Amino acid sequence: MIGKYRVHEVAKDFGVKSNAVIELLGKYFQDAKTHMAALEVNELDIVFETFTQENEVESFDDYFAVGEEHKEKKKKEQEKKRAAEKEAAKSKAEATAKAAAKPAARPASKTAPASGESAKKGAHEQKPTRPKVVIPPQPKKKKGTGAAPQSRTKGVAMTVDTRASNVELDKYNERYEKIAPVNKTLHSDTLISKQKLKQKSQQYRRRGGTRQSRRETEAERLNRIAAERAKKPQLVIHVPDELTVGELAAMLKRTAAEVIKKLLELGQPATVNEIIDFDTAEIAATELGARVERKIVVSIEDRIIDISEDDEKNLYTRDPVVVVMGHVDHGKTSILDAIRHTSVTSTEAGGITQHIGAYRINQKGQGITFLDTPGHAAFTSMRARGAMATDIAVLVVAADDGIMPQTIEAISHAKAAGVTIIVAINKMDKQDASADKIMQQLTEYELVPEEWGGDTICVPVSALTGTNIDTLLESILLVAEMKELKANPNRAAKGIVIEAKLDKGRGPVATLLVQNGTLNSGDIVVAGFSVGRVRVMTDDKGEKVESAGPCVPVEITGLTDVPLAGDAFDAVSDERPARELLEKRKQQAKDDKFKSFEKVTLDNLFDSLQAGELKDLNIIVKADVQGSAEAVKQSLEKLSNDEVKVSVIQASVGAINENDVMLANASNAIIIGFNVRPDPVAAANADRDGVEMRMYRIIYDCIEEIQSAIKGMLAPKFREAEQGRIEVRQVVKISSIGNIAGCHVQSGKVTRNSKIRVVRDGVVVADDEISSLRRFKEDVKEVGTNYECGISLSKFNDIREGDIFESYIIEEYRD
Repeated sequence: MIGKYRVHEVAKDFGVKSNAVIELLGKYFQDAKTHMAALEVNELDIVFETFTQENEVESFDDYFAVGEEHKEKKKKEQEKKRAAEKEAAKSKAEATAKAAAKPAARPASKTAPASGESAKKGAHEQKPTRPKVVIPPQPKKKKGTGAAPQSRTKGVAMTVDTRASNVELDKYNERYEKIAPVNKTLHSDTLISKQKLKQKSQQYRRRGGTRQSRRETEAERLNRIAAERAKKPQLVIHVPDELTVGELAAMLKRTAAEVIKKLLELGQPATVNEIIDFDTAEIAATELGARVERKIVVSIEDRIIDISEDDEKNLYTRDPVVVVMGHVDHGKTSILDAIRHTSVTSTEAGGITQHIGAYRINQKGQGITFLDTPGHAAFTSMRARGAMATDIAVLVVAADDGIMPQTIEAISHAKAAGVTIIVAINKMDKQDASADKIMQQLTEYELVPEEWGGDTICVPVSALTGTNIDTLLESILLVAEMKELKANPNRAAKGIVIEAKLDKGRGPVATLLVQNGTLNSGDIVVAGFSVGRVRVMTDDKGEKVESAGPCVPVEITGLTDVPLAGDAFDAVSDERPARELLEKRKQQAKDDKFKSFEKVTLDNLFDSLQAGELKDLNIIVKADVQGSAEAVKQSLEKLSNDEVKVSVIQASVGAINENDVMLANASNAIIIGFNVRPDPVAAANADRDGVEMRMYRIIYDCIEEIQSAIKGMLAPKFREAEQGRIEVRQVVKISSIGNIAGCHVQSGKVTRNSKIRVVRDGVVVADDEISSLRRFKEDVKEVGTNYECGISLSKFNDIREGDIFESYIIEEYRD
């Protein structure tokens, strides 16, 4: 009986990848294997026999003789190569000498014969040739002899006879006469112009018609225009994805009415300023006789940002990026603490991770980058962002607590991002810890452990004692090997902003994760609405570095503004178009914000009127890092209800300054500070203007206090508070006042401000207010039990004996 011998261990012993062993076993066995599967004896026999045969040596004598044969063969090849080089050099020298000797005998034949005919014949017979290697200088011309120089046109010779005696000057004189006639005078010009006028008048008289007879009819004009257009070549226009009808008409050099008419014929009615898509424009333009090509618009992003796909030959194996996720206080940061052998949790407020931390470790010569995400419910967006930026998700589940709400959320984020999940069952050092219970719960969320036949690796660990931390790291490296992660370090850097903050001394500081390419100090970086040149770049240990390759987290300074966490960044080549791109993005964001405001229509008019009854709680959020500002903003906006609307009018990073107080004063807002403090000027202005500022370090406290404030702002609810029961024993009629009820207070009391409910035979017949309350002809404020009084009502006058008055007041209350 042997111990468990897993696939990855066999692969490691043979020096091959786990995939090779899995593929080999797949040829002989039907059951699919994973890298953690234990192999049986017959499976091991197949693996050993196959790899042994592939590396078998038939004869050791032949094996040791291979080295001598290789040396001898290499020596012969070198001798053959030297002989070939000598032969080539010799042939080249002979060819050069032959080419130089050919033009030497040519000067004697250059002299032209005495007669012109002989000269032409000689020039025809002796066409000059261009030597391939050497072009010797031409001999000087003798006086009175013809020459045949090489023409400027390659390969064509021209012979010029300068001794000809008969030159035809008449043809040249004829040309000059046409250009400038000798007899042309001012008088002749007048005659010619008069003659032209006369000819025009004669032509007009010969037509015998009037001026009206020369006018074209509309049909003739359209036919003439159509004929002229038919003679012209086909018009080619370049149409963008969207354009107005007027712009299309201008491209087609037609009127807007013609284009609208054609669109109407095609069943697409449109106005001049209406926007149509490319397909509609193409059909209409083709019908009008033009050829349409799609206009390719090259944006600023396309010009400065490299979006090309990497060639396979340029890709190299990269380190995995791992995100640690799970429920709050399940030990995520403690596991990272055990991996890094440092203490991080103690520095976080309340022991809860507030920011995304990026850390890098080295495990057996291979690097691993870790991202730590908060587990509190307020940091949902940060967990989603961490999952999208990574390859592997380590899901931390406490063995004593089990699956919790943020654990379920983390599973959803990891699945949505398509990352592989490794479950770390933490706190196994506790007595009531049960790994099987956690595995059973995981199956409810489609995470089946490998021990139970699934593909999810589950590692029981203890961050406190350090148990199985190495096993967890080995599992991460195995999954990374199976995923075959690659990147191209030899290109401009691309990646994601992990975190950003405003430092008082250094300005905007951003933590970047390089996903592809290499980021160098001095590179121009565009990240969201921020641009700048990398001035200083430090790694996760705080040491200054000059470059960062794929999967390396770095902190940089030099940006113009604080980017948003989760923004993509790109290294670009030119700063000027990068700033143009930045302005374009800001304008686009402004336009999108403007479009988000809903216009009032008949459909939403009633809702808009109701919205006017809402109470707004305006809040300005200032935090130390952008991720915390986003989390606080989202948590506060969720506190809105039907009657109170929470509006975070600004969420930014940095200390509370004078501008924040001015904005809060103008917008009647309160300022929430998260891990920041106000500067002295801001504090003095807030005290002067009565602006409320609240500072927090724990997000629970912030949400709790704001929620209490919101409850105080809710519209009060009202209810009826019963005061007393009064019996009508007599009705007195007064003409000037009306009926007055003579009453006896049976229980409770009745006051001047009481409301009266008139009950007759158990049915409420009226609900009114008291107009007067008297006792012995005197107005009183209150009448108690067993006392008599006179009551007159404001509106109801049909009072009868035996009616019961129930007195009550309306009071407000809060839940």
